[in-house]
Amino acid sequence: PFRCSMPRDSSAASAKTAFVIAIAAAVLVSAVLAPAVYGYSTSAQSEGTVSVITVSGTISASTVDGLSEDLRNARTNESIKAVVLKVDSGGGLVAPSERLYLEVLRTAEQMPVVASVQGVGASGAYYGMLPADKIYALSSTEIGSVGVISSGASVPVPDSVIRTGPDKAQPTTDERRRTVESLKRQFVGRVMKHRGDTISLSREKVAYAKTYLGPEAVQNGYADEIGALPTAIDKAAEMAGMENYDVARQSPPMSG
Repeated sequence: PFRCSMPRDSSAASAKTAFVIAIAAAVLVSAVLAPAVYGYSTSAQSEGTVSVITVSGTISASTVDGLSEDLRNARTNESIKAVVLKVDSGGGLVAPSERLYLEVLRTAEQMPVVASVQGVGASGAYYGMLPADKIYALSSTEIGSVGVISSGASVPVPDSVIRTGPDKAQPTTDERRRTVESLKRQFVGRVMKHRGDTISLSREKVAYAKTYLGPEAVQNGYADEIGALPTAIDKAAEMAGMENYDVARQSPPMSG
């Protein structure tokens, strides 16, 4: 399958893998313990609500189904004036990552969207948050990995199997390579579309798929500022024109 996830071919791959696995385990525990927020109510003094939506773990079809519902609820609830994406993910499958991107884009067309990256915001997760108006990172955050991985090889089809064409269910290595290249161009193109005014790197450099720690990500334009989640929430409220506001926190959808 084609994956929009962080590569593991560097000398620090083992350490990064353990780091991401540890984060995923912590997120899983928090997802079990944290209560879901289904309704939104504002206090008498409130001008509206900032909805905090968590993007965590591996980006799969099931997790994006949940995130899409959260974003749709934000768009259709009159009390929600802005969205903050709380991101901690190293990516996932290509198609769900693109679905997340399109849902965030649709939301950003209707209200301010701000991303707050926690431990990791890479590959498919970075793809998904590209339409955000502003991206905050921590100094320890890893951001980037703009690329695609195609794992596995073509499985031989027995002669006894009847096919409608010689390439049915058996793409060649060159065809898979062309598919990956096409997906990479789309990913890089959308990075340049949304971040081109701030990114100081060339398209070629972006396509190297490196990850950067928070301060360097801010310096090269992958992120906007160093700041924690409360800063991102305050900024989203400010962009929505709110001084007094409520915060609704959505539980992260369970991956599967």
